[in-house]
Amino acid sequence: MNWEKKGQIFLPNNQFDWVKTHGMLPVTDHVKDDIFRVYFSGRDAANISRTGFIEIDIKDPSKILHLSESPILDIGKLGSFDDNGVSPTWMVNHEGKKYFYFMGWNKGSKVRAAEVSGLAISTDKGKTFERYSKAPIIDRTDSEPYTILVISCIIIENGIWRMWYDSADYWISEELPRYNIKYAESTDGIHWKREGVVSVTYKNDKETRVSRASVIKDGNIYRMWFCYAIESGGYNMGYAESADGYKFNR
Repeated sequence: MNWEKKGQIFLPNNQFDWVKTHGMLPVTDHVKDDIFRVYFSGRDAANISRTGFIEIDIKDPSKILHLSESPILDIGKLGSFDDNGVSPTWMVNHEGKKYFYFMGWNKGSKVRAAEVSGLAISTDKGKTFERYSKAPIIDRTDSEPYTILVISCIIIENGIWRMWYDSADYWISEELPRYNIKYAESTDGIHWKREGVVSVTYKNDKETRVSRASVIKDGNIYRMWFCYAIESGGYNMGYAESADGYKFNR
């Protein structure tokens, strides 16, 4: 499988209050024909993230057909898990509903931020989204006690929702967590069975962040594209394969 790099297709540049800067964490959803909606996280003047979208023609993605004037998902109420930002992570279309998974941001008192996963659902073809809960659907437990727990990718197979998500093993410093990609399952996309299965781990001691899985099933092979970073550096793109979707070989 070969990729052709198309370069930047959208530059956030103070178009609206919610998108003065940043175009982070894109998540795509097919609208019709060659039209796709790309949800992303923009930031306002106070550096707070909200989720909106652009619409593009996939045959000419640099031509923006529409940019949402307002965010489709705003921050939560003061004190909630997403009161300092909401960023998209994945979309599932299921039985006439759109399940929109997002990362909620909290300011950290010691570590830079707390990031866990929420869910919003649309019943009107994406015109509006309503939070399933004011609380996260993926949060800390005794076995996963650290504050990077972010859903990356979900596919449904034979009635089972299969999820790959970012999970912190620990924080190296107040600015640098160490996390990799783990696996979980659900029967409804809301309540998840997490057993600590690591799908993609660190290649060596210098890798700190392995994340942002995107998985497809191609015949009998599960193909995953993901990000990885060395120490405090920027991200690179990685690739892995699996026969069962649980454990991947890089």
